[in-house]
Amino acid sequence: MRRILLLWAVLWSLLPAIESYTPIEKISAAGAVEDMVLRGDHLVIGTAAGTMEIYDYLQKRQIAKVILPKIKDFMGDSIPAAVNSVDEMNGRFLILSNSGVGGYSDLRIRENNATRLIYRAEDKKAISKARFIDRDHILLGYLSNDVALLDLKSGKELYSFQISESKFSDFALNEDRSLAAFSCESGEITVLETRTGKILKRLHGINLDNVNKVDIKKDYVVGAGKDRRASWYNWKTGEGGYFKAKFFIYAAALSPDASRAAYAMDEQNDITVYDLLTKSPIALLKGQTSTLNCIVFKDDHTLFSAGEERNVLMWKIK
Repeated sequence: MRRILLLWAVLWSLLPAIESYTPIEKISAAGAVEDMVLRGDHLVIGTAAGTMEIYDYLQKRQIAKVILPKIKDFMGDSIPAAVNSVDEMNGRFLILSNSGVGGYSDLRIRENNATRLIYRAEDKKAISKARFIDRDHILLGYLSNDVALLDLKSGKELYSFQISESKFSDFALNEDRSLAAFSCESGEITVLETRTGKILKRLHGINLDNVNKVDIKKDYVVGAGKDRRASWYNWKTGEGGYFKAKFFIYAAALSPDASRAAYAMDEQNDITVYDLLTKSPIALLKGQTSTLNCIVFKDDHTLFSAGEERNVLMWKIK
């Protein structure tokens, strides 16, 4: 028995320590953060206050802000048009917002200080998320769990189909935007080619309920599950597993080299960072005060988080 206890003590001592961190920087937006992407040294943020805001996190200042026209709610009152999805590519910005009509979306392009509408409420497009594939093509995720590739030059969708009958939750692009991972309320994650729409893999069996957020980098996909499972897959081999959380998981992200994954793991909105090679926790980020919507890695040691409040937090870990 003493030998067994000694062995356990040795093994326990070899486990990596979980260090706790607090944010090193706080950026205030105009309203609760709905979406956020990192492009170089700039954070592009969409808010519930009807704004797209661009921050230089190195210079610690806002460098641009776009305020959308207000919309009418069902009572006829003027309210901000919540910006649900944002993106940027080579100086061209993408803004997806609530149109205020029947759950349909407005899709705008912002370029050279001018904004033009691509889709409006009259087009009856219930789009939940949008990202550039390149300057002239946009990948669209519809509420119905349809995926489409929009050609900006022709104004036509080059392909459009329903991934499954389950309600859409999220999609994410890999590093060169050639692949997308789509998640839905069934727990299944679908990996597809963005330019052709060809489905490469359907990942299932780990999440048993809605996957609120998904991310894809290199050969890995991670999911934030309503079933309290922080899932991970090697999408090429189908190998996967999960880390058990104490509460619903609302956000998840991968580092650029896919060696680390971050998940919101408890009711306190603490973020746990895992080493995916050892499948062990390596950092606990404490200080988020609202339900998380976004986690974004800059590199293995720098990440940002935001949620249903005005603050974007910046973190540095070992």
